[in-house]
Amino acid sequence: MARRPLPRILTNSAPLARMAHSAPLARSREFARSAADSASDVFHPLITIGRGLRRLGAAGRGRWAETPKEQRGPLAFFVGACVLVVWLVPYGPLLALIAVMGAGAWAGRERTPVAAGPSEAETERLRALYEALVPYLSAEGDPSPLYAHGGDWERAFAEYAFDDSGRLERLQLKYPAYFTDGEDRSRVRIEQVLYAKAGRGREYHFTWDELANQLTLTVLDALPTDIAAQRFVTSPGETVLGFTDPDAVQRTLPVTGGEETRDAPPVVWRTGQRSTEPHLLVLGQPGTGATTLLRSIALQALQHGDVLVIDGSGTGEYGCLSGCRGVLGVESGLAGALATLEWASHETERRLIAGNRARQAGGPAPDDTRRPLWILADRPTALSHIAVAEGRDDPQQWLQVPLRHGRAAQVTVVVADQFETAELLGDPVRAHTKARVVLGPATAEEVRAVLGAPPHTTPPAQVPPGRGYARLGSAPVLRLQVPATPDPLDDATGQTHRQAVTALLPERTVPADGAGPAEPVTGGRPVEIGKSGRGAGAEPDDEPATADAAPDAEETGSAAEPVGASARVRTDKGGEPRVAKGAVEAVRAEG
Repeated sequence: MARRPLPRILTNSAPLARMAHSAPLARSREFARSAADSASDVFHPLITIGRGLRRLGAAGRGRWAETPKEQRGPLAFFVGACVLVVWLVPYGPLLALIAVMGAGAWAGRERTPVAAGPSEAETERLRALYEALVPYLSAEGDPSPLYAHGGDWERAFAEYAFDDSGRLERLQLKYPAYFTDGEDRSRVRIEQVLYAKAGRGREYHFTWDELANQLTLTVLDALPTDIAAQRFVTSPGETVLGFTDPDAVQRTLPVTGGEETRDAPPVVWRTGQRSTEPHLLVLGQPGTGATTLLRSIALQALQHGDVLVIDGSGTGEYGCLSGCRGVLGVESGLAGALATLEWASHETERRLIAGNRARQAGGPAPDDTRRPLWILADRPTALSHIAVAEGRDDPQQWLQVPLRHGRAAQVTVVVADQFETAELLGDPVRAHTKARVVLGPATAEEVRAVLGAPPHTTPPAQVPPGRGYARLGSAPVLRLQVPATPDPLDDATGQTHRQAVTALLPERTVPADGAGPAEPVTGGRPVEIGKSGRGAGAEPDDEPATADAAPDAEETGSAAEPVGASARVRTDKGGEPRVAKGAVEAVRAEG
């Protein structure tokens, strides 16, 4: 039987094409599309709520499936009780319906899809960084190299983050187990490559995890420079050297910066008999804030102790402390510094003997031996140079006893000097100053030579005054920003900083010119130390005169005369340096 041919309209596509592009059909299609869009706009809230209810139902079914069978009964009872309470509450069903609809609308809202993975520019930066690390983190003969030219950088970089400007902000990379991460030279080489490729001009922190073979690079924010001198909330024996990163220490202090009060992480140095780092050494370039740090320490030390200042530079940076209560002397000349440091050495010995006597007698230590005594020596090497030129003793030799026995005698020594003259510091200063601070621009080698360990951060692009690194004993190296404590007598000091420093100064017990007599104190007598301004102009033969020795303590039946905390010092203009050594002679006679 022959097949009948199909109609021509079904075999020829030309008529169908003409119908598809005809004007009536196009108008019908446009009308249908407009109606669908209008319906979607009208019913969009219902669609959103329905989608949210569907998601909530799916989450509820999943929760019910995850619940153990023995807990399903109590859960069903609890849900039923809640439904009954809602049903009995006035307007409860209506409020429950509104709450369900709101939850459905919130759960069914359209979420903006988050772009996954880095952009094209970020991918190029990560690939360039990966290629730069290949020569340092690859080895011949590795069957499955983690770093290879043209390799997969996603295997090596576990985490990465970029800021709004597209610059690398955080990077966590893996390195092979055979990389020598225990050698500082190998670490520094990798850190230099990352610093160059991640972008200069910012500070980076490197965290090495030798156990997991991972290195984390983090961009650090600049330390705040608006914190001025103020009364910090600390206990006796604690001194705030400055402030550091929030994740570097586990403590914060309320501080006032500008017009606001906030919490800042401090670098706290603990002194006293239980301190493992009783003395401090500060090194830096000229004008980097070493004198500012010593001035800040002096203002904090005057709250609970006495201060003795040796200003080797002779620029009068500590003139604001002269005559204040608790300041035993401010010496800037060689003659005055020798007499003052000699007295401090003998005072340390006296405190040790008095404390030993009290312990042997089964009683507490005398009050005058428990009051802290601070010796602040700013640039003592300048005075050492003058002493060598004049044929006198080096003032640093009188620091040996306070450095060795100061912790037991409540005597703390702080020495500040410059890098250019650091080799002139004596061996006792180098050996007994376990707390170290480096201020100003310094290379990693210089920081390591002073602190004993390299910093884990890159140097900042701009170094403000008071910016540096600190290390207390064997603790990690911390970034440090010293609080602004300028000289209030300097004309260049702003009014805000001048008022802040002046408010911390104790009341004056001696007139500003030092011509008035010292105020006597109960239980002691005033001690006179010569004018610090004589300095290099003093004659070599002018030796400190010694007062008549006091009678021995054992002969008189009383303890040696207190000199330290109960003494007051007066600086006479143009006078000869004189030191009352009655107690010292008594100590020598007994020892």
